[in-house]
Amino acid sequence: MENLKKTPLYQVHVDAGGKMVDFGGWALPVQYSGILDEVDAVRNRVGLFDVSHMGEIYVEGKNALDWLNGMMTNNVTKLVDNQVMYTFMCYPNGGVVDDLLIYRYGPEKFLLIVNASNTEKDWQWLVNHKDSGVELHNTSEETAQLALQGPLAQKVLQKLTDYNLADIGFFRFADPVTISGVKVLVSRTGYTGEDGFEIYCNPEDATRLWQEIMTVGKEAGIAPCGLGSRDTLRFEANLPLYGHEISQEITPLEAKLGFFVKLKKKADFIGKEALKNLKEKGLSRSLVGLTMVDRGIPRAEYPIFDADGKEVGVITTGSYSPTVDANIANALVDTKYLEEGTPLWVGVRKRRLEARVTKLPFYKREAK
Repeated sequence: MENLKKTPLYQVHVDAGGKMVDFGGWALPVQYSGILDEVDAVRNRVGLFDVSHMGEIYVEGKNALDWLNGMMTNNVTKLVDNQVMYTFMCYPNGGVVDDLLIYRYGPEKFLLIVNASNTEKDWQWLVNHKDSGVELHNTSEETAQLALQGPLAQKVLQKLTDYNLADIGFFRFADPVTISGVKVLVSRTGYTGEDGFEIYCNPEDATRLWQEIMTVGKEAGIAPCGLGSRDTLRFEANLPLYGHEISQEITPLEAKLGFFVKLKKKADFIGKEALKNLKEKGLSRSLVGLTMVDRGIPRAEYPIFDADGKEVGVITTGSYSPTVDANIANALVDTKYLEEGTPLWVGVRKRRLEARVTKLPFYKREAK
């Protein structure tokens, strides 16, 4: 772990028995009590994650809004103050630079939350395309981030603040909010498919916040959670992972994320022409869900075959899902095979195991 980057909570994880791994150059816990336990905690109670490895970039200036709208696939002009938006930055060929969140403070101030493994690449991409009247500030190293996720997240966090957290709606944020005497940004966002909050703070406050949340969450059955459960949770809820469901080679349209690509907006964002052509021409491949019929766990990059033994696609993510109690996968397949119930075969080592095309998402929480 010597040469890896460490979050401000590194020692907390080690002391609490977190199993540390190299995650894209960061030393992070893959699990504490176990992936199945942690998934159960988040789906039924509450779990706390360290996501301080994520990147934070501020975009400010009189041209910030128009410039961002020309960089992103979603319609940034539709954002209102204190709202959060999911979007993509694309290459000219329609492939994805990154998927990210945009937080709007006002027309001249925005915060971008980018993937940890892409922070440097995204920063360079933004700098290389910067217009006049736009200022960029990379505050990734000065920001820690905790994610409190699960049906009891609000109940737990409310114990540490006078701010009425019920006032923060889905994909909305408040800044500053005082949690346990510390001023933080709180947003009702997450990467698990559950209700919950992401909390942005100064690195020196991260340990205290983590410990306070764990203490007040004890009664609710809070669990510290690692990257393993986070990946299972996001996958069950059909939330994409960069490098798997989307990438430089996989467009948002192929990943069934066209809702976040506004081809009719006036701004000519990078990749618009390519994505427009792709839509008009028709997709040759698309993302589907698979549920295994035969025993075996489908893994990323395993090939997929049709009944005639022809290779027709590839697994993007696959694992055992504790929530639906089945071996499941996301796969990018030829568009002839999208119908629910279609049999396909996954190449697992030297065997071919039967699976069925399944409606996505595998899991969706019940609306209250």
